[in-house]
Amino acid sequence: MVALLGSSNLFAQTQSDSLLIKQIPAIQKTIEKQKQEIDGLTSKVNSQQTTINQQRNSINGLNGKAVTLENTVDSLSSLIETNRSNINTIADDLGTKIQETGQQAETRISELGGDVEKNRLYWIIATLVTLLLGALMYLFLGKRIKSSQTDIETQIRNTKKSLEEESLKLDNKLIDVLETQLKVQQEESKSQPITTNDKADHSLALKVADEIVRMQKNISRMDADIKGLKPLEKGIERIQANFAANGYEMVNLLNNEYDERMNIDVINFVEDDTLESGKKIISKIIKPQVNFNGILIQRAQVEVSQN
Repeated sequence: MVALLGSSNLFAQTQSDSLLIKQIPAIQKTIEKQKQEIDGLTSKVNSQQTTINQQRNSINGLNGKAVTLENTVDSLSSLIETNRSNINTIADDLGTKIQETGQQAETRISELGGDVEKNRLYWIIATLVTLLLGALMYLFLGKRIKSSQTDIETQIRNTKKSLEEESLKLDNKLIDVLETQLKVQQEESKSQPITTNDKADHSLALKVADEIVRMQKNISRMDADIKGLKPLEKGIERIQANFAANGYEMVNLLNNEYDERMNIDVINFVEDDTLESGKKIISKIIKPQVNFNGILIQRAQVEVSQN
């Protein structure tokens, strides 16, 4: 019986020891973890202590600065009080001097009042006389200038008219010469007929076309009553009729709307705000377009106005 109890106790003790042995690693891990947490807390405490020490040092420094500033404020307060006392003294002195100066000025003004009134009257009279003389001179010179300007404008108009008349005389003579040359060329063409454009000599016709454009441009700038204008217009009409009779055609492109697909040379683009937005007009013919028997022999050179 005793042996049985002993063996039972021994078995129980063995089981208890076995359980303790199994729990030892877990207990060691718990102890290790708590040790790490203690180390972390210790590190934080040390860090906090360092921060506290730094703040304590900063507070001590600020206290020292506060004492210094307090001393400075006391010194400035004393200086301000001294300056206030000096300013009051200076203000009193200035008040006395200003009062004395005012009294002296009033006395001087009273003495000068009579003289100023006399001098003012003299200045008013002199100013009125000057203005009157200036007005008379302005009227006199204005009439002279206007008369001279009118005479100059009249001379310019007369000179311009004379030059235009001489220019028309020369152009009328040139028309006669060009007509004669065209007739001579026509006679030669009749005696030696030409069948293709490649062999034909169009130099004279192209020169005549350029001259016609130049003359038409000059005519557009002249007054309708210029002497010699009508004969020149008739001469141009005759040459154009002669052109048409011989197969030549001068294409009128002036004031036509410009299209980039046109077979012409644009020498210049000019800005014109009077046109509609995006619109382009052929406003000047530098060289005319000339066709011979419906075939282009000279491309037009033009100037285009655009908005």
